[in-house]
Formats: sequence, C-alpha cells, structure tokens
Amino acid sequence: MSDLTPTDSAPVQQPRRGLVLDRDGTIIVHVPYLCDPAGVVLLPGVREALLAAKSAGVDLFVHSNQSGVGRGMFDLAAVDACNRRMIELLDMGEQPFVRICVASEAPKDPAVYRKPEPRFAQELLRDFGYAPHNLAYIGDRGSDLETAARAGIGGIGVATGLDDLPAELAELGLDKTFPVFASLSEAVEHFLKTPL
Repeated sequence: MSDLTPTDSAPVQQPRRGLVLDRDGTIIVHVPYLCDPAGVVLLPGVREALLAAKSAGVDLFVHSNQSGVGRGMFDLAAVDACNRRMIELLDMGEQPFVRICVASEAPKDPAVYRKPEPRFAQELLRDFGYAPHNLAYIGDRGSDLETAARAGIGGIGVATGLDDLPAELAELGLDKTFPVFASLSEAVEHFLKTPL
C-alpha cells in the first residue's frame, strides 16, 4: 500500500534532451577555413535560440568539421581561439556547451569524428543516456543530417549556410526524413515542440 495520496504525487522527472549544433553556417557565419577570431560573426537570432533551448533544460553541444587542420592550413589552437570568440559573442556564460567536438581530419584521412561519422553522437547517447528521439543534430550541411541518420537520432536542417541544403538532402535521399528551416530559431522551436 502506498503512502502517497493523490495530491502527494512525486515530481515527474523529464527525460534529458540534447542538441548537437554545427558551428560554421549554423551558429556563426560560414567563412571557409576560418582561423582568425576576428572573422567570427554570430548569425542573426542565434543567441536567443540557444538561450531558449538552455532555459528549456536542453544540453547543448557543438560538432564541427575543421579539415583545415588536417590539410595543414592552421592548427587546433586557431580553432580553439575561434570557438572562444564564438562563446564570448554568445554571452551565455563561460561554457554554454557541454562538449565541443572538433573533427580535424582531412577528407582523405580515416574518419574518426569527421561528419558524417556518427561516433560523437554515439558517445553522447552512451554517456548521457539520451533516448535517440531526445538527441538531435542541427546543421546547414547534408553531412550534419547524414550524421544524425547514421546515429539513428533526430536531425533538423537550417538554410543558413553557403550551400543548397535541400538539394544536398535530396541527393542523399534524406529530403523526406529531416525538416529544413530558414533560421536556427525556427529549428530550435521545432525541436522544443517535438513530443518527448
């Protein structure tokens, strides 16, 4: 027999949710092979979108392909400097992202974390115990959403980068799988409205 009366119900624990964001073309303006922090510019509405996600209890992550490192164009210190500038501009505290994954491999190198390799997503599912439908990638490239497909999790496209994302998704056969929005704000709003 339970000691709880109908008015003494225990608080319901909400499932943990996470968003994995691409960096270039999703959070900041896509500058090819960006390695100078002075070139970091937030896309419109990004700070507000990420604050909305954080206030809803969503864990935020970044997964960024940085093949310029593998190509010998710049080093990981330059990537870190650009990431620090991005965080400074977001003005959401010292570390708004739980983890940042930088995939430094060049396209010709064996893929470890380079999208669409799903290893980072798989690690998040394992380490944080997310249900697959409570973890999603948001990005402006087909490789972002192909990563989500390979990991068996959610994916949301944003048409804020340099390429034609709907055409990329059609070529990958993912155009009927993942929605594409005009802004990160709309993408985050869609994720927050998705049933838990």
